[in-house]
Amino acid sequence: MSKLGILLTFTGTPDAPTPRALRRYLKEFLSDKRVVHIPRIIWLPILFGLILTLRPRRSAKLYQEIWTNDGSPMRFTMQKLKSLLQEKLTGTLAQMPILVEIGMNYGKPSIEQGLENLRQQQVDTLMVLPLFPQYSNTTTASTFDRVNLALKKWPALPEIFMLRDYAHHLGYIKALSTTLLKTWKEESAAQHLLISFHGIPKRFVQKGDPYQTRCERTAQLLAEELKLSNEQWTLCYQSQFGYDKWLKPSTQHLFTELPKRGIKNLDVICPGFPIDCLETLEEIALRGKKTFIQHGGNHLRYIPALNDSDLHIEMLAELLQSYFCHHSGRSFPPRERGIKGDFKKLTT
Repeated sequence: MSKLGILLTFTGTPDAPTPRALRRYLKEFLSDKRVVHIPRIIWLPILFGLILTLRPRRSAKLYQEIWTNDGSPMRFTMQKLKSLLQEKLTGTLAQMPILVEIGMNYGKPSIEQGLENLRQQQVDTLMVLPLFPQYSNTTTASTFDRVNLALKKWPALPEIFMLRDYAHHLGYIKALSTTLLKTWKEESAAQHLLISFHGIPKRFVQKGDPYQTRCERTAQLLAEELKLSNEQWTLCYQSQFGYDKWLKPSTQHLFTELPKRGIKNLDVICPGFPIDCLETLEEIALRGKKTFIQHGGNHLRYIPALNDSDLHIEMLAELLQSYFCHHSGRSFPPRERGIKGDFKKLTT
C-alpha cells in the first residue's frame, strides 16, 4: 500500500535561550544566501566579526521572555500540530497510511532530519508544506533548497509535491477571520486593526520576490471577510533590522504614531505567522504593547496565531487534500465537514 509522507516546515528556533545557542542558530540563519543578499566576501567578516559577537546575548534575553517549561513555544506547538494533523488525516484518508513530520529551515529538528524520518518509514509519496502562507524567496524558497539538498541522499526519490503558497486560500482566510470574530464577540473590537507581516528589504521585491503582493492579497481578503472599511485597518511590516530600506509602513513606527491620531485601542494580527514565535509573542505582544502604551495608547491586544487550534488543523487538512487530489489525480473520501477552501484560489 502506498504511504504518504507530509513534511511541515517553518523558520526554526534555537535550542535554548542562551547566547551560545543563539550564536549557533543565528550563524545558520544569517549564512543563508536566500536571507542575506550580500557577497560572501563582504558579508562573512561582518557576520563572524561583529554580528555573532554582539547579537546572540541580546537575542537570548528576548527569547528568555517567552521561553516555557516545555522549551521553545514554536517547537512545542509544531510538535502538537504534527500529532493532531496526522490524527486528522488518518481519520479522513483511511485507505492510505499518512505520516507527518516537521522540519525547520534552521535549528532542530532540521528538514534533513524530518525527511530522514519519512524515508525510514518507506514513504513513496511526499508532500512538503512550508508554513509560510505568503511565498518569499527568503522563506519558502529556502525550504525548497533544503528539501532538494536532502533528497539527493535518498537512494530512490518518492513522488514529490511541494505547496508553494496559500496566501488567499479561502479556508485560510476564513480561519483568520473566525479567530478575530470570536475575539470580538467575547470582547469588543478595538478602534483599529493592524495586519502585520514580517518585513523584507524593499530591494528583494524590486528584484522579483512576490512577497509584498502576496501579503497585500491576504490582508485585503481578510478585511473584506471582516467587512472592514479602509479606515478600520492597516497593512504593515515588522521585524526590520539593519540599514536596508524595508517594506513600509513599519509596524513599530505605527505603534508610536497611531496614538497621536487618536487611536488608543489597537488589535494586531500577524497572518504570516501560523505558529506563535519570538516575532509575535515578544515583538508584538510584549515589546509592541509597551511601546504603544508609552506613546499614549491605552490597550494593545495581540490576536494569537492559529497554532494547534481545531481551525488550523481543519484548514491544513483541507489544503493538503485539495492540493493532492488536484495534482495526483487520486481521490480521497469526501469530507463530512470543515472549512472549505477553493483550490483554484490557491493556485492563482
